[in-house]
Amino acid sequence: MSESPKPLSPFHSALRFMKSFQVLVILTSLTGLAFLVMDGMINGQWDLMTSGWNNVKIFLSETGPPNWSVLEARSYPTCEERYDVFCSIAYIGMLETIKIAFVSTVFGFIGAILLSSLAARNLSPVWLSVSIRILLAAMRSLPSLLWAILFVIVLGLGPLPGILAMTFYTIGYLGKLQYEAIEGMESAPLEASRATGMSRPEVFTNVVVPETSNHLLSQMMFMFEYNVRHGSVIGIVGAGGIGYYINNYLQFQMYDKVFSLLIIIFLVVVIIDFISMGVRSFVNEKGDVRRPSWLTVMLPGKKAAQIHHGVDAEDED
Repeated sequence: MSESPKPLSPFHSALRFMKSFQVLVILTSLTGLAFLVMDGMINGQWDLMTSGWNNVKIFLSETGPPNWSVLEARSYPTCEERYDVFCSIAYIGMLETIKIAFVSTVFGFIGAILLSSLAARNLSPVWLSVSIRILLAAMRSLPSLLWAILFVIVLGLGPLPGILAMTFYTIGYLGKLQYEAIEGMESAPLEASRATGMSRPEVFTNVVVPETSNHLLSQMMFMFEYNVRHGSVIGIVGAGGIGYYINNYLQFQMYDKVFSLLIIIFLVVVIIDFISMGVRSFVNEKGDVRRPSWLTVMLPGKKAAQIHHGVDAEDED
């Protein structure tokens, strides 16, 4: 006869229960700890959260329906466009914000990818990696809003301080994401490329970039979306963009126009998100091109599969 299993002790039973629901236990513990920390910060004055609803009601009543006059042409200077919307506050401010975000994202991506190759421990010696990481940490330690204030003081008002501010922050932020993606790649391709006698620049351009291209593209699109959203903030300090007009309307308590501009920003961010999904699908469609090269990164999946593998994507089904 087989021996019956020994009953578990209460300690082991509790341990097994916690292992079965470890995620729930961890989240519950963190939530309880967060409430304790918050209680200490507000000195137990939880009634502040309920009393704040009155201010919310007042704000919503003053905001009212959005005022879409921000889409009408400005009275001065005279609009010479075919459609009045192209001379409106919303269009001019949003277009300048997108331009600032685009330029700063491109410059920031180039600077980040150059520095991230030096910061990755699997590509550079320790002393160089640590030095570049400190530099990247310093660049992202200040948010783009504070960078914008500094550049406005140095260069004056306009879009140039906004471009430089978000470029600096983009380099620091993207640089960290990129060197982490590089360090997370498999070591076999790196070892094989070094065994063939490739130099460090050749390893980076011919192995690292194709292996991590999907991550790099996703990070760049995310950063562009972030810069568009944050471009509405740096304009408040005079660094250009739609934030300049939002700040003016706030000063005159024209909350209905502020509300309409916020809706426009939200719609633009949603559109950018869908564009990002489309761009990323070019490099991960059906798994055909998981690691594209620079030349095929913007091609559809089937076309890129023909270039990389010499076969049609349909032949693999």
